[in-house]
Amino acid sequence: MTSSADVHRSGFACFVGRPNAGKSTLTNALVGSKVAITSSKPQTTRHAIRGIVHRPDAQLIIVDTPGLHRPRTLLGRRLNDLVYETWSEVDVVGFCVPADQKIGPGDRYIAEQLAKVARRTPVVGIVTKADLVGKERVAEQLLDLQQVLEFADLVPVSAVDSFQTDELSDVLVRQLPEGPQLYPDGELTDEPESTLIAELIREAALEGVRDELPHSLAVSIEEMIPREDRDDLIDVHAVIYVERQSQKAIVIGRGGERLRDVGSRSRQHIQKLLGSKIYLDLHVKVAKDWQQDPRQLRRLGF
Repeated sequence: MTSSADVHRSGFACFVGRPNAGKSTLTNALVGSKVAITSSKPQTTRHAIRGIVHRPDAQLIIVDTPGLHRPRTLLGRRLNDLVYETWSEVDVVGFCVPADQKIGPGDRYIAEQLAKVARRTPVVGIVTKADLVGKERVAEQLLDLQQVLEFADLVPVSAVDSFQTDELSDVLVRQLPEGPQLYPDGELTDEPESTLIAELIREAALEGVRDELPHSLAVSIEEMIPREDRDDLIDVHAVIYVERQSQKAIVIGRGGERLRDVGSRSRQHIQKLLGSKIYLDLHVKVAKDWQQDPRQLRRLGF
């Protein structure tokens, strides 16, 4: 007879919540590496990036979904479809609500949608950003969250100072089926490198820009090739797409200053990811109203 210590579990979890509820930061904290982009701008995650948590007793694969919202564009509808599709395929769902914001209509809307899957899939309530408030406020938020949905478990966490992240990992793992490793040791994500690189450039481009930009910005990696005469250098050619000429000016900045800053910031992360020096060739192009155009959405990978 196998003791419970010998049981190995493996499966998929995903975090849901309003845009900017701390889902990507939490994914990175659990995986222990920067795999999901984090930005102070809402609605920045577009790809269901899987982060892989390796433990002796389990392998937890985290799918990071876009924030669910009431859609206004074709892109918005596609992002929501991606969320619903993901919910139906995972073993456990983590519903993230930040500790420093009252539970609002956006959270209740998500809870209503989640109630439909909660019969089949366990949902864990997660109060994020616990470092921003006192213990009483965290306790209050847990009680309020309890009224919203029937949860399999409730956990307060802070990804910033690692408060209860191990506890959350245990709670999620308990909901996984028994099974072997699904990915080799050492792998942190199954996303292609080009997708991760595009996301890192997009994150850098979103830093410090005006609020109208997040939805309008997409990055495409045109080419990634080792430099012919050097084995320690990779040439990365990337294009940042915006929807209007005025947005192009914002991304480039005065005298190209912002674009240079985007390049140097993202280059550091890309070099770390690839373990190699890179030359980053970055251009900004206008793709008019791409969020509403099915052909352009396909070309940009949506």
